[in-house]
Amino acid sequence: MEPLSIGILGCAALLLFLIGSMPVAFAMAIVGAVGFAAVVSPRAAMSVVAADFYATFTNYNLTVIPLFIFMGQVAFHTGISGRLFAAANNWFSSLRGGLAMATVGACAAFGAICGSGPATAATMAAVALPEMRRYKYDDALASGTVAAGGGLGMLIPPSVVFIVYGILTEQSIGKLFIAGILPGLLVAFLFCLAIRIQCWLNPNAAPPAQKVPWRTRIKSLAGVTETLLLFLFVMGGMFAGFFTPTEGAAIGAFGSIVIAAIGRHLTLDVLWKAGEETLRTSCMVLVIIAGATVFGHFLAVTGTPMHFAGWLAQLPLPAWVIILAIIMFYLVCGCFIDSLALILLTVPILYPVILKLHYDPIWFGVMAVLVTQMGVITPPVGVNAYVVSGIERSIPLQTVFRGSLPFLFALFLACALLLIFPQIATWLAYSL
Repeated sequence: MEPLSIGILGCAALLLFLIGSMPVAFAMAIVGAVGFAAVVSPRAAMSVVAADFYATFTNYNLTVIPLFIFMGQVAFHTGISGRLFAAANNWFSSLRGGLAMATVGACAAFGAICGSGPATAATMAAVALPEMRRYKYDDALASGTVAAGGGLGMLIPPSVVFIVYGILTEQSIGKLFIAGILPGLLVAFLFCLAIRIQCWLNPNAAPPAQKVPWRTRIKSLAGVTETLLLFLFVMGGMFAGFFTPTEGAAIGAFGSIVIAAIGRHLTLDVLWKAGEETLRTSCMVLVIIAGATVFGHFLAVTGTPMHFAGWLAQLPLPAWVIILAIIMFYLVCGCFIDSLALILLTVPILYPVILKLHYDPIWFGVMAVLVTQMGVITPPVGVNAYVVSGIERSIPLQTVFRGSLPFLFALFLACALLLIFPQIATWLAYSL
């Protein structure tokens, strides 16, 4: 059998494994190893698997992932997320649906020190969801806001998905981080607009607005100061060239500990919980990366990505039609595959296509993350929806998915704007 045919069979087998609910990392590693053995030899396949797993877990550049995750965990366990939400609530509560808008604002701010969509959703589900339910918010609006807002942690830097994309494509992680800022703020604004429209169409979805004195609003900004300082110090140092993303992650992790200690929120119990969650999440991410690396090497020896790229580039269609098809492909696959796994699976195949079509790789990175962000709130995988429903078990999963639907339209609009005006992503990245 020809290598290309084996590559196509391998992709089909992987899809079947994923539909059968096999863990993504194991599915990619098994298919990659068996496929590599079929194309080259079993001995070579064993060597590739061992080398890829060892290289992944000893890769210095990948230490940025556990460090940024640890920074977010320390911030969560020391109450930074709660203070962020309190400040956002004071500023938005004068609007109907203000508590939901405050949740979006807090998700955006916490995403700036967390880097993970599910982690942001889990944090806000524990902090904001009980408050919205206490104020008689509709369950669909409240849970949908948390699930969708959690996805902002994937887009606003530091983003784990951006880090992985940058490593796969050898693009500047710093530029990817900068490129995600304006689209992240745009999505947050569109989410708030979606909440406003829902409250206008159905006034019973949220309680009437509450007046908050300006003195209280300004005083609550103290709860944002620590997050702002940490974000500006880490990102500012990276953008100014004082340190690399990996060094910035280490400084951010240390800075979160210092801030917690100064605020007298740091305890051994906090450090233990933060370390435990960091270890669990980091191992999950790194095993997925290792499995994707094995699968990527299998695809490379079959030549499948190059054949696919050449076929797409030679289609008698305008470049914008092909990029639109790629975006729709991401949208459909995002409904079934975890966002990080989807990036790892598809970038080695689609990145050559993007280069052949002369699209900017930084812009495509932002677009890919934005489209996969839809997948975290769409069935059947919808990991953020599962997280929210798992934390607040009295809210059925279907209610969370129903509440996420208006935010899905907001993400569609953001994608359309990014397609029409790619400068939203690239202007800041190439200006600084």
